[in-house]
Amino acid sequence: MDALFKNKIINEWNLFFIISIPICILVIMQMMATDMSQGPGISHMIGYSVRFAIPIIFIVAAASSFQILFPSPFGRWWLRNRKYIGLCFAVAMAWQGAFIFILSTFTRDYYFEEIYLLRDELEGTVGYIFLTGMIITSFAFGRKHVNSHQWKLIQKGGVYFLWSYAFSVYWWNVYYYPIHEPFPTPEVYDYIFYWMGFGAMALRIAAWGKKRLIKAGKQNPSSNVPIAYKGIGILFIILGLIASSTAHLWIDAVNAFVTSPAWSAEMVLWLPFWPLEPFYSLLLLGLGTLFFTKAVK
Repeated sequence: MDALFKNKIINEWNLFFIISIPICILVIMQMMATDMSQGPGISHMIGYSVRFAIPIIFIVAAASSFQILFPSPFGRWWLRNRKYIGLCFAVAMAWQGAFIFILSTFTRDYYFEEIYLLRDELEGTVGYIFLTGMIITSFAFGRKHVNSHQWKLIQKGGVYFLWSYAFSVYWWNVYYYPIHEPFPTPEVYDYIFYWMGFGAMALRIAAWGKKRLIKAGKQNPSSNVPIAYKGIGILFIILGLIASSTAHLWIDAVNAFVTSPAWSAEMVLWLPFWPLEPFYSLLLLGLGTLFFTKAVK
């Protein structure tokens, strides 16, 4: 298996071309079949092109965690090629960025009447800034200008922010818009992308918990955790899993409570992700993992 995953055909730049070339071909074919002279057609291409990027950023986000939890030749291959898979994400996002530029430049009335929202604009701009920094510092010519702390901040911060943006979009598509807006029934890919994003971060939380246990006691880590902490941790983890699939039942009540202060309601208009509804279930998972791995020396 090690030899298979070290084959040049599926590693580094060869892997990049295997993934990115079909993406470009499919986007071009769809563009040729779409009326690009009108706002709705260009808007369709924005959504179409980004669907190639979404699963890739989730795959990048899960790479290191998978290898921590399930060490294997496949995990090493995945982690070794994370940079090149991430560059494929950049290709898909470049297409999306090009279509956003076309829409906002040549169909300005449609863009500002139908698409523009300040909070979305802030999220998208920050995302592209992170992506640009990640690309530049992925290569020697860019990395030499930053220290290790700055490099980690750019790379890890970028992964978390881009994951957050993508995950939150599909959380809203699955749980909020269908019951609050004249919005079509979620497509199959909405559910797939939502659960992919949830799974990617759940893996990171689990990997973080495993490292905490290993740090606490290398021989038998879990024996150092009091039973009460384990019980509380399991409870929070179960609540997080329930919350991840029932958001349509609690979203209105939680939103009303969180945004009841005037300052919180004001922040909704311009602060990205506030009031963090898509992430409550994962926060419960993280809290549960914290208790479950709270070892006593």
